[in-house]
Amino acid sequence: MAKGKTTQVRRGEAKLYLEKAVQFIEQARSGLDAGRNDAALLDAIHAAISATDAATIALAGVRSTDPDHRRAADLLEEVAVPEGRERARQLRALLTRKNTVEYESRKASVRDARDGVERSGRIVDWATEVLAKARI
Repeated sequence: MAKGKTTQVRRGEAKLYLEKAVQFIEQARSGLDAGRNDAALLDAIHAAISATDAATIALAGVRSTDPDHRRAADLLEEVAVPEGRERARQLRALLTRKNTVEYESRKASVRDARDGVERSGRIVDWATEVLAKARI
């Protein structure tokens, strides 16, 4: 099992995490359209984290509870072979921006926000497919 803290979750709960991911990505897209780049990027990051949880729950009945979100990417890579590697890479790219956008004074650029929303959207779309294939 991946490094970091995890918890067992009923597979049916994957849908709830996906619903959160969809809410976050929709809000991210809305923020991007309104020029709220910081909010768009942060919502995109949260969408990707929730989508990752949905996918790992659907595939293995487990999700990361580690405070370091990179452990969620590790878990995804482990349980979603082979496509999990690419999604984990996308999640890690988003996570490198989390502290900056959430806790530092530097503002997210339009380019950063757009890229983050696009990356996150791909993760959410993929997680949606994972749950559909798992009939959840």
